[in-house]
Amino acid sequence: MISAAIVGGTGYTGIELIRLLSAHPKVSIDLLTSRSEAGTRADEIFPSLRGISDIVFSDLGEDTLAALQKCDVVFFATPHGVAMQQAEALTASGIKVVDLAADFRLQSLAEFEKWYKQSHACPDLLKSAVYGLPEINRDKLADAMLVGNPGCYPTTAILGLKPIIALQNQQNERLIESRIVIDAKSGVSGAGRQASLALNYAETTDNFKAYGVTGHRHLPEIEQGVEQLLASQFTQRIRFLPHLVPMIRGMFSSIHLELTESGAAIDWQQEFESSYNGETFIDVLPTGVYPDTRSVRASNRLRIAIYQDNERRELTVLVVQDNLVKGAAGQAVQNMNVMFGFEESMGLNAAPIVP
Repeated sequence: MISAAIVGGTGYTGIELIRLLSAHPKVSIDLLTSRSEAGTRADEIFPSLRGISDIVFSDLGEDTLAALQKCDVVFFATPHGVAMQQAEALTASGIKVVDLAADFRLQSLAEFEKWYKQSHACPDLLKSAVYGLPEINRDKLADAMLVGNPGCYPTTAILGLKPIIALQNQQNERLIESRIVIDAKSGVSGAGRQASLALNYAETTDNFKAYGVTGHRHLPEIEQGVEQLLASQFTQRIRFLPHLVPMIRGMFSSIHLELTESGAAIDWQQEFESSYNGETFIDVLPTGVYPDTRSVRASNRLRIAIYQDNERRELTVLVVQDNLVKGAAGQAVQNMNVMFGFEESMGLNAAPIVP
């Protein structure tokens, strides 16, 4: 058994981590922190945990920081800027860290400061952080001490583009035109568990709206994924536009691409199936079958469908996931499994919930 700590366990990703790790056969949650709920049992705040976990929240004081250094892995389910204050001391003590916020996602300090409005506390440590997409970075994750868990939207975008960029690189030929349009939708839980007028029931129910129209902080993460993680040999211009839809959890990203003449000669259905063959959590649907968000609800699955129109030279990639699981806590557990040499799917095999 390994000892795990969750820093910041009162948000939606925190509760998902408790739910998933409580069922993990190789993990014991030994520390759970919250400044606002210190001394309170987690199942008092989240009744869904009754009979599953009796852990009590601790404050993040000096005693707690010392206790963190007795754990094997620490998950930060905190606002941006918290993990980078503690990660250096933890990794120096041999503790592995998985940050579910954005502190260790972007390698560019200028982009981090631009989008998150703060300076990075440990830029040297940032250089050693591994971007936590197991389907792409599995080898690096195996030796990682520090993992930046991807954002929810970038997970769908980068995995939706991976087979395309990989084949372009392999053939050293442009198969899609330079412009990529990502039209993405997320449930309200993606905004977190905070009191906000814009997120209350009367504002979100029976409503649909775009946000981040002039720019969203997940765009540089997607661009980094294409340019560095997927190592695209061709320049791609990405237009990313997120929307809020009136559902609690779920994410649907539609990726629109224009094919070149060479790209139209590719059987992209076959290419996606081949690319993700053997990947436990990536399901490429058969031709003519299209995904919906409830088909992945509460699971670590990501489902992809392809529509190819050679007459119009268009390719549409449809990607769905649960934004709190594969888009956050489930992916964090998947990363932990790789980091500790466990079976990658351990603790993550629950079937989606329908209805």
